[in-house]
Amino acid sequence: MRDDKIRHLEMIEAVIARMAQNSFAYKGWAITLVAAILAIAASQGMDYRYVSVGLLPAVAFWGLDGYYLRQERLFRRVYDATRRASLSDWEKDPFGMDTSPHTGKVGGWLKVCGSKGVAGLYLPLVAIVVVASLLRSCLPASP
Repeated sequence: MRDDKIRHLEMIEAVIARMAQNSFAYKGWAITLVAAILAIAASQGMDYRYVSVGLLPAVAFWGLDGYYLRQERLFRRVYDATRRASLSDWEKDPFGMDTSPHTGKVGGWLKVCGSKGVAGLYLPLVAIVVVASLLRSCLPASP
């Protein structure tokens, strides 16, 4: 394998690693912000307005995480196609990073958002905020 093709594969690996790091960071930020918002809501007597604000970071980071996971999957396809390409095929478009030929092989953004790795975290996070909001509506009003 030529050194140029190896550098191209390393470049794609770096993109994949960046996407994975973004996904990891979004999970951490989502949990931190929702926990902070619920803590503030608890200090304010579980005011539903504060509790409801917890949905914003949960849903926003869910969407962003799904986007970056989809991008990561697309670049994994690019990596695999580059790895398998013959040297003469690779030389037709050296250092190509086009993901469009692989979009049909990777689920759409909503499908990725519903995958176990993404929805498995964000769905319970949203459920916690909703349950906290519902519990507040069941509590008697503060004097």
